[in-house]
Amino acid sequence: MSFVGRRLLQLVPVAVGVTIVVFFMIHLIPGDPALTILGIHATPHSIALLRSEWGLNRPLIGQYWLFLDRLAHGNLGQSLIYGVPARTLILQALPKTLYLIIYAAVIAVLISVPLSMIAATKKDGIRDHVVRAVPLLGLGMPAFLIGYLLIIIFAINLHWFPVSGYGTTFTSHIYYMFLPALTVAIALSPVVIRSLRAGMLSVLGADYVTTARSKGVPSRRLFVRHVLRNAVIPAVTVLGINIGFLIGGTVIIENVFDIPGIGQLMINAIFQRDFPVVQGVTLVFAILVVLVNLLADIAYAALDPRVSYD
Repeated sequence: MSFVGRRLLQLVPVAVGVTIVVFFMIHLIPGDPALTILGIHATPHSIALLRSEWGLNRPLIGQYWLFLDRLAHGNLGQSLIYGVPARTLILQALPKTLYLIIYAAVIAVLISVPLSMIAATKKDGIRDHVVRAVPLLGLGMPAFLIGYLLIIIFAINLHWFPVSGYGTTFTSHIYYMFLPALTVAIALSPVVIRSLRAGMLSVLGADYVTTARSKGVPSRRLFVRHVLRNAVIPAVTVLGINIGFLIGGTVIIENVFDIPGIGQLMINAIFQRDFPVVQGVTLVFAILVVLVNLLADIAYAALDPRVSYD
């Protein structure tokens, strides 16, 4: 619990660092939000009034301190485009993104574990080479290209899944989100397969596995209770790191499949110069990455009792 507490406290400097970087980078984007809202026929007087109302006429340091003051009170600011709190927009879109991440992680595990077992039990055989080679195609292809290929094959040609959307019920979410989650899982699975296969090969050569075999332990029980549990420990860390990396990748996937998550919200906010929304979404992404890595560390300790965080 002390380790969890220390890691949660680390969210504070991470969040502050993210606010500094994002705030000043977003202001490097060319264009005036007031002019974007009012249009090309806006008068200088109306633009000046709107900039004054939003605080855009203040120096950057003043705008940043205003943002921090609001953030300390749980206020991410007011959306310049929609006229509602940025927090409201983010809370409405966040469940879709979390659903996509969790769904993709589950599919990645369901793909990686059986393929790793096949490869490890037939080292240097044909199946081993196929398992190692084929997933690398997904690793080398851009995520948006994988998404478009899946749409063409399974949505347009075969009509098995919808082209886009999120669904309205839990069952429809599973159906509508399958192709987006599969796209993310295809990008995630290769690194997990490589890590899990290497771990299984290492465990298979251990003395306790040889002893268990000599005692007549059934192969399935041996693999599940002894090999898989010990081999999965390093793979958990790899999975956690890559899920954290792919959280940012959901921005692309959500736009390809038209999912109303925070990734799509962020892209729209960037094009519309909606600074508060961009800053709020980026802050949420950073916190999600830290929390995913924290969960990976906790899972690592739960699987390996020898791990100590004192």
